[in-house]
Amino acid sequence: MQTALYYLQEQLQGFYPASEIKSMRYLILESVCCVDKQSLLRDKDRQLSAKETERIQEITEELKRFRPVQYILGETEFYGLPFQVDENVLIPRPETEELVEHIIQRQIKNGKTNGAILDVGTGSGCIAIALAKHLPAATIHALDISEKALDVARRNANINKVNIEFIQQDILADNFVSSAYRLLFSVIVSNPPYIVPSEKAGMSANVLEYEPHQALFVPEDQALLFYERIADMGLKFLQVDGLLFFETGCLFGQAVAGMLRQKGYRSVELIQDILGKDRIVIAQRPAI
Repeated sequence: MQTALYYLQEQLQGFYPASEIKSMRYLILESVCCVDKQSLLRDKDRQLSAKETERIQEITEELKRFRPVQYILGETEFYGLPFQVDENVLIPRPETEELVEHIIQRQIKNGKTNGAILDVGTGSGCIAIALAKHLPAATIHALDISEKALDVARRNANINKVNIEFIQQDILADNFVSSAYRLLFSVIVSNPPYIVPSEKAGMSANVLEYEPHQALFVPEDQALLFYERIADMGLKFLQVDGLLFFETGCLFGQAVAGMLRQKGYRSVELIQDILGKDRIVIAQRPAI
């Protein structure tokens, strides 16, 4: 084990920051050797098999091409739960865990743990599945434009043993079927595309070259494209006093909050993430 740790450190130096290499080394060994981190630390003198050594070398070469380690391993963790991921879905981020936590706490506080929840643009299913796991009395619906993404989300729902109704739909389509929902939701949540092309220069290669652009980018002059459409959905499909939760890019938090106020939403909140960046917007559907 110790030899493999040194090998990964040496090979990846110069490609990634030292802190990232340190965390990746343990992720890789845990996956390849099918053990947890505690076992790695206890058995650090264990000799790896030829097959394990070969797999670590393969992973190292892929990392040098900046393919995300989560895609290489085919798995990641979100909100303490296991998820499969591939290039058809975004890799779940820690900031989105904060969004999930706000939803769970707000539903508990409001006594609506058995309400219906809609996740728009579900991707890997991480938000919907985490909510289903921690709000087991809730009815969870999740939609995405990508059938391949929904295949990943369905697998993750099975892995985590939760029941979710998955729907393939394009919410921007002219023929968007508004009658698809026969109930009103207590929560609509989305982490939609919000990155404009001018931001590409500041993005890392592993995101630009491997993560699905359809789930990342919007036209330069339409940064709030999805937020506006989902806000309109909320006016139709949220219960009176139901809540809309958005994750936003730090550049657009104020704009999203302002747009919701213009549409008549009440009690609009803009919340900073753990790094102090505008990240979460919460709004209440008005009585119309």
